[in-house]
Amino acid sequence: MNTSALLSHDSPGAVLAYRGGAPLTAGHFLAEAEHLAAGLPPGRHVLNLCTDRYHFTVAFAACLLAGKVSLLPSTHTTEMIAQLLKFAPDAFCLTDDGGCRVALPRVDYAGRFDGFTPPAPGSSGVLRAPRIPDEQLAAIVFTSGSTGAPIPYRKTWGRLVRCVRAGAARLELLAGARHTLVGTVPAQHMYGFESTVLLALQSGNALTAERPFYPADVCAAIDAAPRPRALVSTPVHLRTLVAAGFGLPPLDLILSATAPLSAELARSAELKFQGRLIEIYGSTETGQIATRRTAEATRWQLWPDVHLTGDGDTTFAAGGHIEQRTALCDVIEILGEHEFLLLGRTVDLVNLAGKRSSFGYLNAQLNAIPGVVDGVFFSSAPADEHAGFTGVTRLAAAVVAPGLSAAGLIDQLRERIDPVFLPRPLLMVERLPRNATGKLPLEALQALAREYARQRGSSCN
Repeated sequence: MNTSALLSHDSPGAVLAYRGGAPLTAGHFLAEAEHLAAGLPPGRHVLNLCTDRYHFTVAFAACLLAGKVSLLPSTHTTEMIAQLLKFAPDAFCLTDDGGCRVALPRVDYAGRFDGFTPPAPGSSGVLRAPRIPDEQLAAIVFTSGSTGAPIPYRKTWGRLVRCVRAGAARLELLAGARHTLVGTVPAQHMYGFESTVLLALQSGNALTAERPFYPADVCAAIDAAPRPRALVSTPVHLRTLVAAGFGLPPLDLILSATAPLSAELARSAELKFQGRLIEIYGSTETGQIATRRTAEATRWQLWPDVHLTGDGDTTFAAGGHIEQRTALCDVIEILGEHEFLLLGRTVDLVNLAGKRSSFGYLNAQLNAIPGVVDGVFFSSAPADEHAGFTGVTRLAAAVVAPGLSAAGLIDQLRERIDPVFLPRPLLMVERLPRNATGKLPLEALQALAREYARQRGSSCN
């Protein structure tokens, strides 16, 4: 039976994490994980909602040691939890948040350590890390299908390790000085899970327990992290940081994922943080499969054992760590065995009155208008049966632009896009309903449009 070590740190005294700049060692981590594993309830499926990244990592390791499966749904809404219970009736929630209101049996993380004093491991010697069977089911991640029901994807331990170690090699994180990983993305998201939690465990680097959100907090977290250090973030967070009116602390590496990153923003981030930026391509279904240095290149470089094949308008990924041949939700041009161009999302195309554009292009034109802080186009109503696969029946836009008027924005958009794509309505808002990774759920945007229509109807009465 093939196995892989839980972590790759070579001594009990090796630093695995920092909290507020204070180190937490690999020996300390293992003692806590083994203690937690011994006291977990009988259910096999665990919803790990620990907000502290170190607590999440200890809990994930404890589940592996206890033979339990971590559930990583895309959201934690009431409806998602109800669907999750249908999938895993024995599931319980492990949390360090006293205010957690998830409708599952709850296990208090801190309560499991009442009276626990971890042994004081020596700083030298060889770390005897537990080995986990490669075929052990480690996690189940979920995406929402067209019906809204969560679609499960199984992740075995060996393939997760293979993916992350391939990424660590590509990022040059397996040798040399160990990096400290500062993350603005939650550990429960696939990108955060791979690039902060698993990357730290499998590359000998260290994670930081905090998940800062506001620019000043992100900068404070970076300042507290020993160098060399890396920031694991998203285009939305990077844009806010670059636009901040103060100096940014230096970084040795910046990682970005979850949404396309422009070359202009990549160059600005590299200049302001004084470090190279690597963009990661992947999905919940496949995990991470490619990278590029966006400031310098348009081509993506695949993981060594991953390959793409085209079948009509659909591109499939297979090989390497990917559990099964998987259709990608992007328009891709395959350039060779290891390279491709990303042309856009298959759901990104817009077809109105016989004219075509893309949400990506429309958003770029909107956000290029001086005074626009944040803005997005979206379909305010589902496509009807005559609109076609990529069609929409009505375009709307939501914009954060203090000091600008809706009429003024429409006038400027007329100079940039075909009038058929002008948004109806254009919603002026204080902020966009972005989630923890900076994405904008369509349901939240359409709720804004419905509320706007309701208020308009009320004002006309």
